[in-house]
Amino acid sequence: MKALLLVGTLFLIHGCCAFLFIKGPTEPVLEGNSATLECMSTDYDFNTSQVHFEVLSKYRPVWHKVQESRWCYYSMVVERTDDSLILSIPHATTYYEGSYRCVSNADNSTDAVNSSIPLAFKVHYMGDVYVIMESYSRFLGIPEVLKVRRGDSVELKCSVSSSEKPNFYWHKKNSDWFLPSSTLTLTDIDEFDEGDYTCMVEHSVKSLSRKRTISIKILPENARWHETSHGRILLMTTSAAGALVVFIVCMTVFLCRRAKQAKTTKGPIDDHSQKKPIYKTSVDSLPSTCGDKQPLV
Repeated sequence: MKALLLVGTLFLIHGCCAFLFIKGPTEPVLEGNSATLECMSTDYDFNTSQVHFEVLSKYRPVWHKVQESRWCYYSMVVERTDDSLILSIPHATTYYEGSYRCVSNADNSTDAVNSSIPLAFKVHYMGDVYVIMESYSRFLGIPEVLKVRRGDSVELKCSVSSSEKPNFYWHKKNSDWFLPSSTLTLTDIDEFDEGDYTCMVEHSVKSLSRKRTISIKILPENARWHETSHGRILLMTTSAAGALVVFIVCMTVFLCRRAKQAKTTKGPIDDHSQKKPIYKTSVDSLPSTCGDKQPLV
Protein backbone atom coordinates (compact mmCIF):
# COMPACT_ATOMS: atom_id res chain seq x y z
CA MET A 1 0.00 0.00 0.00
CA LYS A 2 2.78 2.43 0.92
CA ALA A 3 4.63 1.54 -2.27
CA LEU A 4 1.57 2.38 -4.35
CA LEU A 5 1.19 5.71 -2.59
CA LEU A 6 4.87 6.52 -3.23
CA VAL A 7 4.57 5.66 -6.92
CA GLY A 8 1.41 7.72 -7.19
CA THR A 9 3.05 10.70 -5.52
CA LEU A 10 6.03 10.56 -7.88
CA PHE A 11 3.69 10.31 -10.84
CA LEU A 12 1.79 13.38 -9.72
CA ILE A 13 5.00 15.33 -9.15
CA HIS A 14 6.33 14.35 -12.54
CA GLY A 15 3.08 15.24 -14.19
CA CYS A 16 2.76 18.73 -12.75
CA CYS A 17 6.40 19.80 -12.60
CA ALA A 18 9.29 19.45 -15.05
CA PHE A 19 12.85 19.50 -13.79
CA LEU A 20 16.01 20.47 -15.62
CA PHE A 21 19.23 18.55 -15.07
CA ILE A 22 22.68 18.79 -16.58
CA LYS A 23 24.93 15.88 -17.54
CA GLY A 24 28.68 16.09 -17.96
CA PRO A 25 32.06 14.81 -16.77
CA THR A 26 32.04 13.79 -13.11
CA GLU A 27 35.86 13.73 -12.99
CA PRO A 28 38.35 16.43 -14.02
CA VAL A 29 39.10 16.45 -17.76
CA LEU A 30 42.68 16.38 -19.03
CA GLU A 31 43.83 19.59 -20.65
CA GLY A 32 43.49 19.36 -24.41
CA ASN A 33 40.78 16.72 -24.38
CA SER A 34 37.22 17.31 -25.50
CA ALA A 35 34.23 17.53 -23.18
CA THR A 36 30.45 17.68 -23.58
CA LEU A 37 27.75 19.09 -21.32
CA GLU A 38 24.13 18.18 -21.96
CA CYS A 39 21.01 19.84 -20.64
CA MET A 40 17.88 17.69 -20.41
CA SER A 41 14.45 17.78 -18.82
CA THR A 42 12.04 15.32 -17.20
CA ASP A 43 9.32 16.74 -19.42
CA TYR A 44 8.70 14.73 -22.59
CA ASP A 45 7.58 17.92 -24.35
CA PHE A 46 10.86 19.63 -23.57
CA ASN A 47 11.43 22.72 -25.75
CA THR A 48 15.15 23.41 -26.14
CA SER A 49 14.54 26.88 -27.56
CA GLN A 50 13.51 28.03 -24.08
CA VAL A 51 16.69 26.81 -22.32
CA HIS A 52 20.27 28.05 -22.25
CA PHE A 53 23.53 27.32 -20.41
CA GLU A 54 24.97 29.61 -17.75
CA VAL A 55 28.40 29.66 -16.09
CA LEU A 56 29.28 31.12 -12.71
CA SER A 57 31.77 33.98 -12.84
CA LYS A 58 35.20 33.23 -11.37
CA TYR A 59 35.47 36.67 -9.79
CA ARG A 60 32.03 37.27 -8.27
CA PRO A 61 28.86 35.26 -7.60
CA VAL A 62 27.11 36.16 -10.87
CA TRP A 63 25.81 33.78 -13.52
CA HIS A 64 26.53 34.59 -17.17
CA LYS A 65 24.88 33.16 -20.24
CA VAL A 66 27.18 30.89 -22.23
CA GLN A 67 27.67 32.23 -25.74
CA GLU A 68 28.90 30.13 -28.63
CA SER A 69 32.41 31.05 -29.75
CA ARG A 70 34.72 29.75 -32.46
CA TRP A 71 38.08 31.46 -32.06
CA CYS A 72 41.54 30.39 -30.90
CA TYR A 73 41.50 27.71 -28.19
CA TYR A 74 38.46 29.26 -26.52
CA SER A 75 35.99 27.64 -28.89
CA MET A 76 32.71 26.05 -27.89
CA VAL A 77 29.67 24.92 -29.83
CA VAL A 78 26.06 24.98 -28.63
CA GLU A 79 23.73 22.58 -30.43
CA ARG A 80 20.00 22.04 -30.00
CA THR A 81 18.39 18.69 -30.60
CA ASP A 82 14.80 17.55 -30.23
CA ASP A 83 15.17 16.63 -26.56
CA SER A 84 18.39 18.24 -25.27
CA LEU A 85 20.77 21.17 -25.41
CA ILE A 86 24.44 20.26 -25.93
CA LEU A 87 27.53 22.33 -25.14
CA SER A 88 30.69 20.95 -26.79
CA ILE A 89 34.21 21.96 -25.76
CA PRO A 90 36.69 20.55 -28.29
CA HIS A 91 39.84 21.69 -26.45
CA ALA A 92 39.49 21.84 -22.67
CA THR A 93 41.61 24.45 -20.86
CA THR A 94 41.46 26.18 -17.49
CA TYR A 95 39.49 28.95 -19.22
CA TYR A 96 36.42 26.70 -19.12
CA GLU A 97 36.68 25.69 -15.46
CA GLY A 98 33.73 26.63 -13.30
CA SER A 99 30.15 25.75 -12.38
CA TYR A 100 27.61 25.30 -15.19
CA ARG A 101 23.83 25.04 -15.06
CA CYS A 102 20.79 24.93 -17.35
CA VAL A 103 18.25 27.72 -17.07
CA SER A 104 14.74 27.95 -18.50
CA ASN A 105 13.71 31.35 -19.78
CA ALA A 106 10.14 30.37 -20.61
CA ASP A 107 8.84 32.94 -18.14
CA ASN A 108 11.79 35.35 -18.53
CA SER A 109 13.11 34.28 -15.17
CA THR A 110 16.46 32.83 -14.15
CA ASP A 111 15.62 31.94 -10.57
CA ALA A 112 17.05 28.80 -9.02
CA VAL A 113 13.58 27.19 -9.27
CA ASN A 114 13.87 27.25 -13.09
CA SER A 115 17.46 26.04 -13.23
CA SER A 116 19.28 22.75 -12.81
CA ILE A 117 21.66 21.78 -10.05
CA PRO A 118 25.08 23.26 -10.97
CA LEU A 119 27.74 20.96 -12.37
CA ALA A 120 31.38 21.62 -11.42
CA PHE A 121 33.65 21.37 -14.47
CA LYS A 122 37.37 20.99 -13.69
CA VAL A 123 40.46 20.53 -15.85
CA HIS A 124 43.67 18.69 -14.92
CA TYR A 125 46.73 20.51 -16.26
CA MET A 126 50.44 21.04 -15.71
CA GLY A 127 52.56 23.74 -17.31
CA ASP A 128 56.25 23.84 -18.19
CA VAL A 129 58.83 23.24 -15.47
CA TYR A 130 60.89 26.27 -14.48
CA VAL A 131 64.18 26.09 -12.62
CA ILE A 132 64.90 29.23 -10.65
CA MET A 133 68.31 30.32 -9.41
CA GLU A 134 69.54 33.39 -7.59
CA SER A 135 70.20 36.31 -9.98
CA TYR A 136 68.17 34.61 -12.71
CA SER A 137 64.63 35.68 -13.42
CA ARG A 138 61.94 33.23 -14.40
CA PHE A 139 61.54 34.81 -17.82
CA LEU A 140 65.26 34.99 -18.54
CA GLY A 141 65.69 31.32 -17.68
CA ILE A 142 68.71 29.31 -16.61
CA PRO A 143 71.06 27.99 -19.30
CA GLU A 144 71.05 24.26 -19.91
CA VAL A 145 74.72 24.13 -18.90
CA LEU A 146 75.51 25.91 -15.63
CA LYS A 147 79.19 26.85 -15.41
CA VAL A 148 80.59 27.30 -11.89
CA ARG A 149 83.99 27.42 -10.19
CA ARG A 150 85.27 24.92 -7.69
CA GLY A 151 84.09 25.82 -4.19
CA ASP A 152 80.99 27.73 -5.34
CA SER A 153 77.50 27.06 -4.03
CA VAL A 154 74.43 26.45 -6.20
CA GLU A 155 70.77 26.45 -5.21
CA LEU A 156 68.21 25.40 -7.80
CA LYS A 157 64.46 25.47 -7.22
CA CYS A 158 61.80 23.79 -9.38
CA SER A 159 58.43 25.43 -9.91
CA VAL A 160 55.43 24.57 -12.06
CA SER A 161 51.83 25.62 -12.53
CA SER A 162 49.55 22.65 -11.88
CA SER A 163 45.91 21.83 -11.17
CA GLU A 164 46.97 20.13 -7.95
CA LYS A 165 50.04 20.02 -5.75
CA PRO A 166 52.65 17.84 -7.50
CA ASN A 167 55.58 15.84 -6.12
CA PHE A 168 59.13 17.03 -6.82
CA TYR A 169 62.23 14.86 -7.13
CA TRP A 170 65.82 15.62 -8.07
CA HIS A 171 67.90 12.88 -9.69
CA LYS A 172 71.54 12.80 -10.81
CA LYS A 173 72.27 10.99 -14.04
CA ASN A 174 74.15 7.67 -13.84
CA SER A 175 73.63 7.39 -10.10
CA ASP A 176 71.07 6.16 -7.60
CA TRP A 177 70.92 9.55 -5.88
CA PHE A 178 67.42 10.95 -5.35
CA LEU A 179 66.26 14.03 -3.47
CA PRO A 180 62.50 14.29 -2.70
CA SER A 181 62.35 18.08 -2.74
CA SER A 182 61.74 20.99 -5.10
CA THR A 183 65.02 22.65 -4.05
CA LEU A 184 68.51 21.35 -4.83
CA THR A 185 71.35 22.85 -2.80
CA LEU A 186 75.01 22.11 -3.54
CA THR A 187 77.72 23.73 -1.38
CA ASP A 188 81.48 23.76 -1.86
CA ILE A 189 81.19 22.17 -5.29
CA ASP A 190 83.94 19.85 -6.55
CA GLU A 191 84.39 17.31 -9.37
CA PHE A 192 82.13 14.83 -7.60
CA ASP A 193 79.16 17.24 -7.94
CA GLU A 194 79.65 17.74 -11.68
CA GLY A 195 76.98 16.13 -13.88
CA ASP A 196 73.38 16.28 -15.11
CA TYR A 197 70.62 16.95 -12.57
CA THR A 198 66.98 16.34 -13.51
CA CYS A 199 64.01 17.82 -11.72
CA MET A 200 61.05 15.43 -12.06
CA VAL A 201 57.55 16.72 -11.35
CA GLU A 202 54.90 14.05 -10.87
CA HIS A 203 51.16 14.68 -11.22
CA SER A 204 48.47 12.28 -10.06
CA VAL A 205 47.81 11.82 -13.78
CA LYS A 206 50.99 10.20 -15.06
CA SER A 207 50.64 11.58 -18.56
CA LEU A 208 50.95 15.13 -17.18
CA SER A 209 54.31 14.56 -15.44
CA ARG A 210 57.16 16.83 -16.52
CA LYS A 211 60.92 17.11 -16.08
CA ARG A 212 63.79 19.54 -16.66
CA THR A 213 67.52 18.77 -16.78
CA ILE A 214 70.35 21.14 -15.82
CA SER A 215 74.03 20.29 -16.37
CA ILE A 216 76.61 21.55 -13.87
CA LYS A 217 80.13 22.00 -15.23
CA ILE A 218 83.19 23.02 -13.19
CA LEU A 219 85.54 25.52 -14.84
CA PRO A 220 89.35 25.33 -14.57
CA GLU A 221 91.15 26.99 -11.68
CA ASN A 222 92.36 29.89 -13.86
CA ALA A 223 88.85 30.71 -15.14
CA ARG A 224 87.80 34.32 -14.70
CA TRP A 225 84.67 35.39 -12.89
CA HIS A 226 82.84 36.49 -16.08
CA GLU A 227 83.26 33.01 -17.58
CA THR A 228 80.88 31.55 -15.03
CA SER A 229 77.16 31.54 -15.70
CA HIS A 230 76.56 33.75 -12.69
CA GLY A 231 79.24 36.23 -13.77
CA ARG A 232 77.94 36.28 -17.34
CA ILE A 233 74.40 37.12 -16.33
CA LEU A 234 75.73 39.77 -13.93
CA LEU A 235 77.79 41.30 -16.73
CA MET A 236 74.83 41.28 -19.14
CA THR A 237 72.51 42.81 -16.58
CA THR A 238 75.02 45.53 -15.68
CA SER A 239 75.66 46.37 -19.34
CA ALA A 240 71.95 46.60 -20.09
CA ALA A 241 71.36 48.81 -17.05
CA GLY A 242 74.29 51.05 -18.02
CA ALA A 243 73.03 51.42 -21.58
CA LEU A 244 69.59 52.34 -20.28
CA VAL A 245 71.03 54.97 -17.93
CA VAL A 246 73.09 56.52 -20.77
CA PHE A 247 70.03 56.63 -23.01
CA ILE A 248 67.93 58.32 -20.33
CA VAL A 249 70.67 60.91 -19.63
CA CYS A 250 71.08 61.69 -23.35
CA MET A 251 67.35 62.11 -23.87
CA THR A 252 67.11 64.34 -20.80
CA VAL A 253 69.94 66.62 -22.01
CA PHE A 254 68.44 66.79 -25.51
CA LEU A 255 64.98 67.73 -24.23
CA CYS A 256 66.38 70.33 -21.84
CA ARG A 257 68.40 72.03 -24.60
CA ARG A 258 65.43 71.99 -26.93
CA ALA A 259 63.20 73.57 -24.29
CA LYS A 260 65.83 76.23 -23.61
CA GLN A 261 66.15 77.09 -27.31
CA ALA A 262 62.38 77.38 -27.61
CA LYS A 263 62.32 80.00 -24.85
CA THR A 264 65.09 82.14 -26.39
CA THR A 265 63.81 82.02 -30.00
CA LYS A 266 62.10 85.25 -31.21
CA GLY A 267 58.84 85.43 -33.08
CA PRO A 268 58.46 85.79 -36.90
CA ILE A 269 60.59 88.48 -38.61
CA ASP A 270 58.77 91.58 -39.80
CA ASP A 271 59.90 91.94 -43.40
CA HIS A 272 57.83 95.02 -44.35
CA SER A 273 61.05 96.95 -44.87
CA GLN A 274 62.20 94.45 -47.51
CA LYS A 275 59.08 94.68 -49.66
CA LYS A 276 59.67 96.37 -52.98
CA PRO A 277 56.98 98.19 -55.00
CA ILE A 278 55.26 96.34 -57.82
CA TYR A 279 54.54 98.45 -60.93
CA LYS A 280 52.20 97.81 -63.80
CA THR A 281 54.95 97.15 -66.30
CA SER A 282 56.79 94.71 -64.03
CA VAL A 283 56.55 90.94 -64.33
CA ASP A 284 55.03 90.65 -60.85
CA SER A 285 52.37 93.26 -61.53
CA LEU A 286 48.67 92.57 -61.30
CA PRO A 287 46.22 93.14 -64.18
CA SER A 288 44.76 96.62 -63.94
CA THR A 289 42.89 99.10 -66.16
CA CYS A 290 44.43 102.10 -64.44
CA GLY A 291 47.29 103.96 -66.13
CA ASP A 292 48.98 105.23 -62.98
CA LYS A 293 52.52 104.38 -62.10
CA GLN A 294 52.03 104.28 -58.36
CA PRO A 295 53.30 101.25 -56.55
CA LEU A 296 50.70 98.66 -55.59
CA VAL A 297 52.43 97.94 -52.27
